[in-house]
Amino acid sequence: MLEDAPEKLSPLLKLEQVSLWAKLKAPSPKNMMGYPILQNISWEIFPGDRTIVVGKSGSGKTSLLRLLNRLEDPSSGKIYLNNQEYPGIPIVELRRQVVLVAQEPKLLGMTVRESLAYPLLLRNISQGEIEERIGYWRERLKIPQTWMGMTELQLSLGQQQLVALVRALVTRPKILLLDQPISALDPVETSWLLERIIEGISDLCPDVKTAVLMVTYQINIFQEFSNRLLHLEQGQIVTNLASSQVEWDALKTSLITAAEEW
Repeated sequence: MLEDAPEKLSPLLKLEQVSLWAKLKAPSPKNMMGYPILQNISWEIFPGDRTIVVGKSGSGKTSLLRLLNRLEDPSSGKIYLNNQEYPGIPIVELRRQVVLVAQEPKLLGMTVRESLAYPLLLRNISQGEIEERIGYWRERLKIPQTWMGMTELQLSLGQQQLVALVRALVTRPKILLLDQPISALDPVETSWLLERIIEGISDLCPDVKTAVLMVTYQINIFQEFSNRLLHLEQGQIVTNLASSQVEWDALKTSLITAAEEW
């Protein structure tokens, strides 16, 4: 298990009393606001954090990541990146620093090579560096050269998820948001990939100290690669602890019970 992030670092990202409400198509006098998805979230993310985010279905995990990537804006509260409030950051610049990998990837009708290169071309990265970045991760994660000319129609879901993950990694973000990114792979593959990815991020850009947030139901696998845990219930934080302080067996039991009741 990873060591806790150093306390002396300033937070990369900070949430202050953030709430998100789902709007009703036809509000009534008794319910004008809708219903809460996230409620009064206050939380900090530090450089180098490896945080797993858990909770039963509907607890707000994916919505939290969408807020951080600014696919949605909070109904109330504030979010800061490097002490700058989100609305003051151009959205393109924000998403270059805070990159989201969704569970259902989209390769945009491109070949694998084109899809991996696309975000780098948007950043005006030279062709030589594009090849270097793609080559590093292709070799590290054992991605066959034969994939490079394939489209998403020729790839399994697990292969598509891996390509989408590499597409995010080559951009070298400050914060990487993973929403069950390799859920279609078996546990052995997932564990191996996570180890290679976490080590690769640290080796490739030690000065960047990329923070990684991982939404997952595969706690047995992901806990080994985390230094923090965030547990959501009904849109609220119920646990925010260093991994070394978490009672993992009790957590897993509570999540299983909650899933059965759901």
